[in-house]
Amino acid sequence: MNKTPTLRSALLAAVLLASTSAGLSACDGTNSTSPGTSSAPATQTPTADGATASPGRSTSKASPAQTRAAKPARAAKPVPVESNPPGDIPDNLAFIPYTNRPGHYSFSQPEGWARTGHGVHVRFTDKLNGVTAESVSATRAPTVSSAKASDVPRLRASVPAFRLRDITAVTVPAGRGVHMVFRRNSDPDPVTGKVYRDEVEEYAVFSQGRLVRMDLYGPVGADNVDAYRTMSQSLKLR
Repeated sequence: MNKTPTLRSALLAAVLLASTSAGLSACDGTNSTSPGTSSAPATQTPTADGATASPGRSTSKASPAQTRAAKPARAAKPVPVESNPPGDIPDNLAFIPYTNRPGHYSFSQPEGWARTGHGVHVRFTDKLNGVTAESVSATRAPTVSSAKASDVPRLRASVPAFRLRDITAVTVPAGRGVHMVFRRNSDPDPVTGKVYRDEVEEYAVFSQGRLVRMDLYGPVGADNVDAYRTMSQSLKLR
């Protein structure tokens, strides 16, 4: 019996069945990708400003901290003046004598204020107010011209956000000299870190071969006139 036609028919049927299956797969969307090949769409990564970037494309930007670090440091700027300054010295404040023997000077200090310093230098402070004094050897009294030539550059180089307000000649019981008024940024408050805008009245007074610098300071706008007068008028050199 001849079996060749039967074998040929079976092969033809198998080919037709394979073609039909392939066609059905194409019609119903079945993925025919070979194993090991990903067909998932590429994920787009959002950037900081809301845009998207294609895979493999860098979207990194410098952080704000890196940007600030790249800028050169700037000189200190004056901080805003307080509209209601908290630094008034009470009118009923008591004063007691203070003598600095190494510096050969004395004045009336505010009672109860904290004292720091050593040698010819002293500082008394309370909250936002303070007074400093120091003594140096000198041969003559300062003048407005000499203060502009030497003291103003000294202060501008060492005082944060220095702004000169006035320089005048002055005579107090201790001797002759100059009275300078200037503004500066205070040291940060040790508790809050806040910086205030200070106004400083500096007396540079000469007598008997010595020069005393007395700085009286508090927030701009504070009413400290009476206390400043008491301290400056009580200054004595010996």
